[in-house]
Amino acid sequence: MILIGERKEVVVTAPPMNWSRRTVMCWALAGAGAGLATRFGPAMAQEATPAPEPDPEASEDAGSAETVVPGGTPVGSAGKATVYSGRNENLIDPILTRCEGLTGVDAEIRYGDSPELAATLLEEGDRSPASLFISQDAGLLGLLAKDGRLAKLPDDLLNRVNPRFRSPDGLWVGVSGRARVAAYNTDALKESDLPDSVLDLVDPRWKGKMGWAPGNASFQAFVTALRLLKGEDAARAWLDGMIANEPQAFDSNGPVVRAIGEGELELGLVNHYYIYELKAEEGDDFPVANHFFPAGDPGSLVNAAGVGLLKSAPDADQALALADCLLKPEAQEYFARKTYEYPLIAGIAAAEDLPKLEEIESPDIDLTDLSDLEGTQQLLADVGLL
Repeated sequence: MILIGERKEVVVTAPPMNWSRRTVMCWALAGAGAGLATRFGPAMAQEATPAPEPDPEASEDAGSAETVVPGGTPVGSAGKATVYSGRNENLIDPILTRCEGLTGVDAEIRYGDSPELAATLLEEGDRSPASLFISQDAGLLGLLAKDGRLAKLPDDLLNRVNPRFRSPDGLWVGVSGRARVAAYNTDALKESDLPDSVLDLVDPRWKGKMGWAPGNASFQAFVTALRLLKGEDAARAWLDGMIANEPQAFDSNGPVVRAIGEGELELGLVNHYYIYELKAEEGDDFPVANHFFPAGDPGSLVNAAGVGLLKSAPDADQALALADCLLKPEAQEYFARKTYEYPLIAGIAAAEDLPKLEEIESPDIDLTDLSDLEGTQQLLADVGLL
């Protein structure tokens, strides 16, 4: 079993490694079952976490009852759109509901795991009812883009976001950012104790002291980046070295950070926002901090959750109105203040104590190139992690 969700992940069965459209769809249907539920159907299995509420202090001026999407088309209350969301329902439904109210678009939302939904879109092709795909991982948007499933987005939408967080061909755009870090126990370690590169964690000094979640989508995106940046042989050697150090494996990243804070581990490889979630529950004294690897290290990959407009979208204007809403100040404030992710438009501050995006020395990589999930899962299977 592998876990390929985001923060409130779901457990699904690994897809066949030949990754043909037919087999990947069979995997998605077998693993997801009825998991591609609409908002009005049963929610997918997930950690019991209360749904975050939209911020009542957010500006009411961030949208209006009628939205003019890029290109000048007004969208009225009669508009409908089918959205496939690979972002967890508890995480994003509050802001999507808000966007429905602001735009007048009636969104029918299918929630599922991002890889499952991407596989479904590949299988459905031009027959898909979906107009908008919301992915928790830029690589899956890149996969759809390379398969010719996505339409070019309007420049007005694209230009709100730094080029590093959007498709170079204008086929997808990020709506929030997440950085890979080494979370560490501040009672056991000082930041100066941590290495400058994630590659140095193969040192025996860390044997039995680390945690990770190899089935997590963000970890797999990091491994894909490592393959691109350092090559297949180096990625395999790093994984073998890490396995020799006997890290504790978890089904998701939240338990990794909790184990660190409770003194069971010294450090773990996770996304940056988990410590904020746990400090909100346990208090600011919970002894965990983030270490950002310097100098463009693969361990400091900054990925993006984003949206893509389906080329076959039956309701393109309505889908664009929703995408437009997610890149307006109110939604960006929501991501910053409620999910502790990085907002991607100018003028919206990230959570307190987070380094600015431009200060993170992340590797120079085209996020679209993180599309080779097949190759990464094959590698992880080869070394015994999947």
